[in-house]
Amino acid sequence: MSLINFVDVLRARETIAPYVNKTPTYPYIGLSKLVGAEIYLKHENHHALGSFKVRGGINYMSNLAAESKKRGVITASTGNHGQSIAYSASVFGVPAVIVSPEDANTSKVESMRNLGAELILKGKNFDEARETVETEASNRGLTYIHAANEPLIIAGVATYGLEMLEDIPDIEVVIAPIGGGSNAAALCTVAKVINPKIQIIGVQSAQAPAAYQSWTSKGIKSAPTSTVAEGLATSIGFELTQNILWELLDDFVLVDDKEIEDSIVTLATKAHTLAEEAGASTLACALKIKDRLSGKKVALVISGGNLSLIHISEPTRRYAISYAVFCLKK
Repeated sequence: MSLINFVDVLRARETIAPYVNKTPTYPYIGLSKLVGAEIYLKHENHHALGSFKVRGGINYMSNLAAESKKRGVITASTGNHGQSIAYSASVFGVPAVIVSPEDANTSKVESMRNLGAELILKGKNFDEARETVETEASNRGLTYIHAANEPLIIAGVATYGLEMLEDIPDIEVVIAPIGGGSNAAALCTVAKVINPKIQIIGVQSAQAPAAYQSWTSKGIKSAPTSTVAEGLATSIGFELTQNILWELLDDFVLVDDKEIEDSIVTLATKAHTLAEEAGASTLACALKIKDRLSGKKVALVISGGNLSLIHISEPTRRYAISYAVFCLKK
């Protein structure tokens, strides 16, 4: 399985430019005081679809062979990847089938349907949905788009790293969430070419540690998942992203779901931004290792803002709803 290189990312930036807007990287004094470091947020939650995934979807679909575009594509997703594929397919006139778990985020399911995709809700989790995809792809002659093991997707995602390092060239540490690993693998691919001294730290929920265990053992591992963080809820490591992470990722940290939920509230109060669980995990990580980050210039990747209120604690839910109402009244 081929890895990607810096030239692939530069090509991807040109490819997605007509369809994907640059997202901002802002400093936040409140977060900086809380962590004891100079904290910046890379706002991938500011995309129209609320997630970094759209970058990879557009790059993949634009490079898809004409015959494959005609037949259609299929993928498995808990939501954000599926939205990316549904949107990208609609842009290029490609039939798309998305298989999601039966309890998938209802707002993401509605969004994928609104974007024109055929939805199949099957399985208790992402991995069971993925098994259905493999069967459907074979039976219907559809191109199977893996959520992580796709070089074109990773190259597209990596464009956010270019933007961030152009905005803050002297950044010292970047923390990125890891589920399937496309986000962190993409970031590593870019950052380590531009400045090998940048420290890249991945974070995953302790309630879904498969990617973490794969990285620490340098072998593909599986583990049970019970996390509320949909974007981190993978129960097995993926070959392509893990190969990149084994080579380039500096550290990997686990945080508890409770720490993630607390960070959703902190981001809303200190940075006036709504992050989903995977996006908030980077702040949870920064707070957990703040002694190591003291005095450094640190970027946190807020990977998405599609918050699933039914999956989080009651106090956090009440606050998020109140904050959303406040924003609507502004």
